Amino acid sequence: MIAAQTAPAATHGEMGTNMQVEVTVNGQAHVLEVADNTLLVELLRENLGLTGTHVGCDTSQCGACTVHMDGRSVKACTVLAAQAQGAEVVTIEGIGSADALHPMQEAFRDCHALQCGFCTPGMIMSAIDLVSRNPGIDNAGVRAGLEGNICRCTGY
Repeated sequence: MIAAQTAPAATHGEMGTNMQVEVTVNGQAHVLEVADNTLLVELLRENLGLTGTHVGCDTSQCGACTVHMDGRSVKACTVLAAQAQGAEVVTIEGIGSADALHPMQEAFRDCHALQCGFCTPGMIMSAIDLVSRNPGIDNAGVRAGLEGNICRCTGY
């Protein structure tokens, strides 16, 4: 079942031509009318109300906006909503719940890998993709693999 939604178009800069985007987010299909220059992060936050995906730098530098698109992590501030046409997108809201955390969320909690929490959703989404593609990865590999995510509250 597709949830038809027409929400005000979220735009990045000037208003362009509107277009229809069909995307499945956290297992729910959506049909949305958005401006052709709408970023995926805007679609998620403004059109669908999924605010766990954060906008940090808006230039692909910090990774706070990381989500999974068709099983791979992407920085949603650099993906146009049109590029997500027909895609399966998973956000931090789609990986667990307060009652049943995803194992990566549990690991972050158990290892105190949280400070202010702003970078945490992007870090978790990147880490899930990293370890799923690299079973048995070592500490150095994790550090290298998460270089595209920045935690500003711990010294950057």
